[in-house]
Amino acid sequence: MGPPHDSQPSGDYLLKQLESEGFVCSLPPRAILFMEGDVPRGVHILSQGHVKLTVSSREGRVLIIKIIDPGEILGLHNCITGSAYEVTAQTLQSSRVTFVKREDVTRLLRNNPEACLTAIQRLSRTCHEVYSQVGSVKFSPSASEKLAHFLLTLATDGCSEQDNSNTMRVEMDLTHDEIAQAIGASRETVTRALASFRKKQLANLTRTMLLVKNRAELERIAGLAPSRTEPAAAPLDPGKRGSVATLRPPSTRWSTPLGSGRQAS
Repeated sequence: MGPPHDSQPSGDYLLKQLESEGFVCSLPPRAILFMEGDVPRGVHILSQGHVKLTVSSREGRVLIIKIIDPGEILGLHNCITGSAYEVTAQTLQSSRVTFVKREDVTRLLRNNPEACLTAIQRLSRTCHEVYSQVGSVKFSPSASEKLAHFLLTLATDGCSEQDNSNTMRVEMDLTHDEIAQAIGASRETVTRALASFRKKQLANLTRTMLLVKNRAELERIAGLAPSRTEPAAAPLDPGKRGSVATLRPPSTRWSTPLGSGRQAS
């Protein structure tokens, strides 16, 4: 999507307005911004680091539903509706966050039409992502496919170094358990798949770095690359009756969902 028109404020406008109302704090790794079920006190704007969003079951199972990158606003819809947080937000590394009180958020949106419009745009994108995540649960049959898609998403969204079109590097602190929670697989399955990717020179993940070495092959595994075996269309013979063979469009794939510490003051 291209840059917004002059009549449509960019997402940065809302960020700047909110940041002017809040205060900045530095958080250590594994610090909790808010807990599932808490009453919203405000929004958190992430400017440095990464945050994981998780949900948990009554049996204690945890699922990571998304990894948040810098520039995101956490808890916006909760501040607007007053509903409790549906997720727990926890930093994955040393992070920098701006906290804005709920009353300041609602006052800004009530009095500033441009800020209100960009808030609606952000919430609409979030809604679209949720629909995509629901679809991916149905259409990602193998753990390798889901893992490949997850690694590509991390690398694309948080890439800090891109040597060429096939190699990407991003700082990321994720354990095998957390990746398993994100793709709905066991830790053992994730460990085996990562070892296979590393052996095949596709990707390598350490506790501090994700290196994608062969983006094209990972896209093929994830089902994102067009098939190389599609039959060519049969040429039309004007002197012969019959149907014309046509190419099938590539299958559409849904995006893969991304999915105790100290309480942040």
